Amino acid sequence: MSTKLVQGYEVVIGFETHAQLSTQSKIFSRAPIAFGAEPNTQACAVDLALPGTLPVMNKGAVERAIQLGLALGSHIAPKSIFARKNYFYPDLPKGYQISQFEIPVVQGGEVSFFLNDEKKTVRLVRAHLEEDAGKSLHEDFVGMTGIDLNRAGTPLLEIVTEPDMRSSDEAVAYAKELHKIVTWIGICDGNMQEGSFRCDANVSVRKPGAEMGTRREIKNLNSFKFMQQAIDFEVRWQIDQIEDGQAIQQATVLFDPDTGETRAMRTKEDAADYRYFPDPDLPPLVIDEEWIARVRSEMRELPRVMAERFVRDYGLPEYDAAMLTQSQQMAVYFEAVAKACSQAKLASNWIMGDLSRRLNAQEMTFEQMPIKAATLALLITRIQDGTLSNNAGKQVLDALWVEGGDVDTIIVSKGLKQMNDTGALETIVDEVIASNADNVAQLRAGKEKAFNALVGQVMKASKGKANPQKVNDLLKIKLS
Repeated sequence: MSTKLVQGYEVVIGFETHAQLSTQSKIFSRAPIAFGAEPNTQACAVDLALPGTLPVMNKGAVERAIQLGLALGSHIAPKSIFARKNYFYPDLPKGYQISQFEIPVVQGGEVSFFLNDEKKTVRLVRAHLEEDAGKSLHEDFVGMTGIDLNRAGTPLLEIVTEPDMRSSDEAVAYAKELHKIVTWIGICDGNMQEGSFRCDANVSVRKPGAEMGTRREIKNLNSFKFMQQAIDFEVRWQIDQIEDGQAIQQATVLFDPDTGETRAMRTKEDAADYRYFPDPDLPPLVIDEEWIARVRSEMRELPRVMAERFVRDYGLPEYDAAMLTQSQQMAVYFEAVAKACSQAKLASNWIMGDLSRRLNAQEMTFEQMPIKAATLALLITRIQDGTLSNNAGKQVLDALWVEGGDVDTIIVSKGLKQMNDTGALETIVDEVIASNADNVAQLRAGKEKAFNALVGQVMKASKGKANPQKVNDLLKIKLS
């Protein structure tokens, strides 16, 4: 669903993403956060909210929040406040969640990405630190529910956008870009199946120019595929409701991958329902410029900074630079190829084209790339120096992908070397002209297609090995 208008309605989407931070311990206690442990084996007295326990802020979680703010061009609040978000649920031992409300640690910023060659930008409202709740385990076959508090206190950054997205395609592209950023800078492992990167989509529809429609929040979308399916279904459902004269009720909904449908879970609360107030057990979080500068100096080059450098230093189009920085491995691979062959645009074309297609077809990542950067650089060099034609270059790539080996050895063993000898080519051209009088006559009568036919005959006679540019030049000279 890529159009901005669906059945005459404008789609409006905002996102709330919970990124689990890559610390070794929880946000307010020293309990570990390893995934997959036996239930209730990673919850300490603080996580269980036993009387007399007090939270202590995890410095590593704060530094990861600073990193995100720097990556997204956000304002990092010099002073932020932790608040208690009050609600009752069996897996929330304290009866409240420690979060941030009025003054979050990260404020503003934006995420930019390309969708169908068009640059899009989604504005961010905030990113705030908070703790995760536990998990309710429903054992339907025995009619019982258990509580696992291993996740209670796990450090999260909740990243909230403005309602800037207008299609499910745009929403998924945003989510993928944010996923890339948090994994690139190392603050989150991005494992959606394990719940490390969970997205909630706020979806509404309206007639163009009308006020915002009533939104419904699709919770816990844990794959990009399901994200798109859920939003598309929700949009169609809301439009059908409105067209039938029904009002949309603000609600939290879940997506069922088996049916491809969303279903209401509960009516949606507003901030006032949570009775936020400053947590008396936690002092304000103070972040000075020196701390921010230190974190900045320790960060790896950001994807947007690297993309800008690729445009500036290698003369790449902005689109190419953005695509090549989709993963750190891809960016490093490109730069190694570009430096080795001094043909940055050609390196970009091969990586974004043939190599990416092969990786996608085999569901491989750039970490699994079977062709070394130096090998691809040599292949590009052999095409540039006339040793190989483009088509022969793809045959060499086929062999490298399947069998490995050396570029020059493959060229010789498969007889792919391009014919560049002017004398030999001239003999073939003369023979083709002599045996194709009709095409020559048509060309001289102004039919330009006849020239291509002659080129094709020369290539056929040379078994595809003739240098096409030299063939063109010789034919033009002899037929001028």
